[in-house]
Amino acid sequence: MFLRRRKPLVETERLTLRLPIHADYRPWAALRAESREFLAQWEPAWSADHLSRKAFANRVYWAARAEAAGTALPFFLIETATGEVLGAITLDNIRRGPAQAGTLGYWVGARFARQGYMREAIAAVVDYAFGPMDLSRIDAACLPENVASRGVLEKSGFKYEGVAQSYLQINGRWRNHVLYANLRADRRGRTDIG
Repeated sequence: MFLRRRKPLVETERLTLRLPIHADYRPWAALRAESREFLAQWEPAWSADHLSRKAFANRVYWAARAEAAGTALPFFLIETATGEVLGAITLDNIRRGPAQAGTLGYWVGARFARQGYMREAIAAVVDYAFGPMDLSRIDAACLPENVASRGVLEKSGFKYEGVAQSYLQINGRWRNHVLYANLRADRRGRTDIG
C-alpha cells in the first residue's frame, strides 16, 4: 500500500507556513511585482522571467523536491484569516551529521513590512527547526545597512557573528553581509548591536 507523506505545515497566531503550490502563482507574482522596488535593494537581481508562470512552476517543483530530500524547507507566509500570500521564508542548505544546521532567508511584501509577520514566521521556523527537525544551528545573513532585517533577527534570538566579505551578489554587485546565528543551546547571552 502506498502512503502519501504529509507535507510540513506550521501555524502561528496569524500565519500558516506551508510549501508553495501552483495556485499561489497570481498572488505571489502580484505581490513580488508591487514590491519590486522595496525588495530589489536587498535581493539578487531578478532574471528576465522572474515573474513568469514557468519560473514559478519551477519554484514549486524545486520546493517539493528540496523538502522531500530534506535539503530545504521553503515556506510561503499565508495570512490565516484571509489566505493572502504575504512573503516567504526558507530554511535552506540543511546539513545533517555533525553540523545539524541550516541557513535562513526571507522576504515580505512591502505592504506587509513592519507589522511583525516576519518575526512571527522566524520564531515558528526556529521552533520547528530546533524541535521536529532536530537542528542545532541556524545561520542568517543580511546587508549591514538593512536595519529592519538586522532588528528582526536580533529580536528573534539571533546573535551577530561577524562580516562575510563579498558574500552575495545583490542587485548586480558583490556585497558584504553581516552574519547572524541562532543556536539551540545558546549560552552566549544577549547582544545589543544595532
